Amino acid sequence: MTTLPTEYFDRMYAADDDPWGFRSRWYEERKYAVTLAALPRRRYRSGFEPGCSIGVLTAALADRCDTLLSTDVAEAAVTRARANAPGARVEVRRLPDEWPDETFDLIVLSEVGYYLDRAALERLVDATIAGLEPGGDLVLVHWLHPVADYPIDGDTVHAAFSGRPELARTVVHEEADFRLEVYARVPPAARSVAAREGLC
Repeated sequence: MTTLPTEYFDRMYAADDDPWGFRSRWYEERKYAVTLAALPRRRYRSGFEPGCSIGVLTAALADRCDTLLSTDVAEAAVTRARANAPGARVEVRRLPDEWPDETFDLIVLSEVGYYLDRAALERLVDATIAGLEPGGDLVLVHWLHPVADYPIDGDTVHAAFSGRPELARTVVHEEADFRLEVYARVPPAARSVAAREGLC
């Protein structure tokens, strides 16, 4: 299967202004709480959130970042995200081809990687690593159940990042439904939260 086209997402938002139930499902609310709790730092200078959808997680990330760039391929999603997360800069971009020409100390890839085919995923991995500052944190969160429409699955997305020598995993959380991992960009060597605060 090939990367899902923009029209796929346009149809989803035309049918429902919250097609994945980000505002209504306890599953999503809890997953976002786990994601935010897994962030190794209290605050970040510059964050990037591709695939922000309607901006529910975006609003929470904006509270943890001095600046936050969030993007989505669907115009309707971007319009809603701007309203839901006024603290973020929200733009229409199709990734990985329209990756921003900036660097970040936080990148959050939440439920986006499996919309890409394998070739596009490899470009996404390269762009993510290039855009993540040394010592910065990369957060990956993906649904683990199969979805017929998606070109690849969550396990494939995480495996594409796990073998890269530029990244050191610092957090892993896995449930029956989703996997969450945090990677630090090296060098400098990845350190635990306690090490960053001089506790060990």
